[in-house]
Amino acid sequence: MNWQSAVERTVTGLGYDLVDAERSVGGLLRVFIDHLPGETPATSEARFITVDDCEKVTRQLQHVLEVEDCAYERLEVSSPGLDRPLKRAVDFTRFAGEQVEVTLKLPFKGRKKYHGELQASGDGWRLLLAKDDAKKPARRAATGAAVGDSEPAGQALDFSLEEVREARLVPAVDFKGRRFGKQGSSGATPRAGAPFDEEVDGGRIQ
Repeated sequence: MNWQSAVERTVTGLGYDLVDAERSVGGLLRVFIDHLPGETPATSEARFITVDDCEKVTRQLQHVLEVEDCAYERLEVSSPGLDRPLKRAVDFTRFAGEQVEVTLKLPFKGRKKYHGELQASGDGWRLLLAKDDAKKPARRAATGAAVGDSEPAGQALDFSLEEVREARLVPAVDFKGRRFGKQGSSGATPRAGAPFDEEVDGGRIQ
C-alpha cells in the first residue's frame, strides 16, 4: 500500500474527512483533516478540529505508516484552516453558498483570480462575483457561454473544475472582529490552523 492510500484509509477510518495530504522534499508529511460533511455536533465548539483530534490521527498514522513501511522524516497533522482548499467535487458541493476565491489555470485579460458566492450551475459551477470583482473584466467560459455579460450587480463566472488551478474558502469576520469559518472548516484550537507536529520516535521509518 502506498502512503496516499494508507493516509486516506486511516483518516477516514477514524471518522474524519481527508482534505489534503502532501510530502515535501525534506521528508515532511503534512495531513489536513476536517469533520465529515453533514455532521451535527453537540456543541458549537465540537464543530472545530481540535489539537486532540490532530493528536488522535497522528498516533494512528504513525502506527499505520510503520506497519505499511512508508518512509517519512516528520509527520504533521492539522486542520485545513479558515481558508480551506476546495479540491474535489464533493468539496464544492459541501460549500455551495459560501464565499470562495477561485484561481483559474488560464488568465483572461490578465486575470486569474475571482471571488464570490459559490453556486452549482448545471454540470458546472458559478461564482456570483463580489462587488469588487464585478467591476473588473469578466471572462468567457471554455464552453463559449457568456460570463459576466449582465449588469455589474449580477455578474457571474461560470466554470468547470477542469479550469480551476486552486479554490479556497474566504475567511469570514464576525461583528466582534473575530475570524470564524464555515462549520467543520475552521482551524484547530487554540490557534486556527495550528498543526499537531511531532517527531517520530527513533527518526525515519525504514
